[in-house]
Amino acid sequence: MQHKEVPLEEMDPAAFYDEMAGYYHLLLPGGFDAGTKAHADTLHQIIQEKWSEQAHTILDVCCGIGTQSIGLAAKGYMVTASDVSAKAIERAKQAAAGRGLKIDFSVADMRQAFDHHERQFDVVLAVDNGLTNLLSDGDILEALGQIHACCRPGGGFVASVHDYENEDLTRRQVRPYGIREENSTRYFIFQVWDFDGPIFVLSLYIVKESADGSCETRVMRTKSYAIGTSRLMALFKEAGFQQVEKIEYRFVQPIIMGVKGR
Repeated sequence: MQHKEVPLEEMDPAAFYDEMAGYYHLLLPGGFDAGTKAHADTLHQIIQEKWSEQAHTILDVCCGIGTQSIGLAAKGYMVTASDVSAKAIERAKQAAAGRGLKIDFSVADMRQAFDHHERQFDVVLAVDNGLTNLLSDGDILEALGQIHACCRPGGGFVASVHDYENEDLTRRQVRPYGIREENSTRYFIFQVWDFDGPIFVLSLYIVKESADGSCETRVMRTKSYAIGTSRLMALFKEAGFQQVEKIEYRFVQPIIMGVKGR
């Protein structure tokens, strides 16, 4: 078995997600189309329940390969999307074009969201644990301030994060995605979390078995912040969001959302 490992010091979030860009669809149960539809169906319901017909424009500040953006654009939303990973953005552009969807994609750090986009939206999204790529309360608050500026009065922000408050942060954890099959190739995918307080090393392992039985293992590493949802909700309020609430059991992760005052 061939083992390729990228040194941790080379794995900032942009580099990590650049590496992941070619594999990210494998993390979605049922594949890319089924995954984007499932995410969009749930997010659409949550957005409509909160903002009804007033929500037309969406900004996704950590869109990745388009996991949320593409499904929401297919539902008729006018979607603008950005991500820190240039390779993820390139793949998202290709996926949207292949489905006849018009989405304004660009590369940007969410800590410069308003400086980059320079306009307001009905709803801003940061789904799939994107906020935890920021490694301090100060960085998260900086991003939330920029996101708040991107929301129109009465609009708001929807994020999803892992519920780290219910995790044991004192020991290593292994999180399997399972086995995926694609074009006669089988992939076994899992994460390893190595904790050192709230900042931990996240290692994503992808074991690729080809049809001839040969195997190759790839590991991608970055750091992540195991911020609790209670602390994150407090930061939402500090950034100016109102009606901050947590929604559980609706999405793949808990949802935290807040409204910008009129």
